[in-house]
Amino acid sequence: MTKPEKGPQGRRRGRGARERILSASQQLFRAQGINRTGMDQLCAVAQVSKRTAYQHFAGKDELVAEYLRRFDPGLMAAVFDRTDLTPRERLLAAFEMPMSGPDELTPLCPYIAATVEIHDPQHPASEYAREYKLAIAARLAETAREAGATDPERLGEQLALLLDGASARTRVLNAESFPTAAAIAAVLIDNALENVKATTGTTKGEIPSCPAPPSRHSPTARRSSPSPD
Repeated sequence: MTKPEKGPQGRRRGRGARERILSASQQLFRAQGINRTGMDQLCAVAQVSKRTAYQHFAGKDELVAEYLRRFDPGLMAAVFDRTDLTPRERLLAAFEMPMSGPDELTPLCPYIAATVEIHDPQHPASEYAREYKLAIAARLAETAREAGATDPERLGEQLALLLDGASARTRVLNAESFPTAAAIAAVLIDNALENVKATTGTTKGEIPSCPAPPSRHSPTARRSSPSPD
């Protein structure tokens, strides 16, 4: 009987190899970027040989696309599928992003990061990132429609733009921008709703002024874990 082939450090190759490869890709792609991560390093962290890696993935392009699919297969189901929140509350919950520790840089949204690194719009990862972002905007529009928005597609696109902007600004400044984005989102949502009394305490159409977000190194900064999007 043929013995199972073993990878580095004597670990058996089997059904767990694919998961180890994907786990290593999430760790390395997020920490140092896609282009700076080579297959040799990835295989070493996953404890598989390159032969095994290419048995599971045709190449790095396919691996990058699958890496992105793993982040949010349910299109933020933890937000949009909640039954304990009203549609308006679900829209605002999309901006409740957990924060990194004060000594950690906030990882950029993996879909944005992938398209920044990969300049080819036909690349599988670029195509998946584009599909995902369009799907998020559609899900926001669907929820806006449930809330009674006069133009749900427009509101969905506005909120999607706010989410992406907050993600990028948080990463660049290493300071939370989502609270400010959430305050702006509340005004946009209430302005778009029919016969809904505004609860923000601001005049209709007025964007509230928000203080500068605290630095990650401020004593008031909260600790939590990084979010993918």
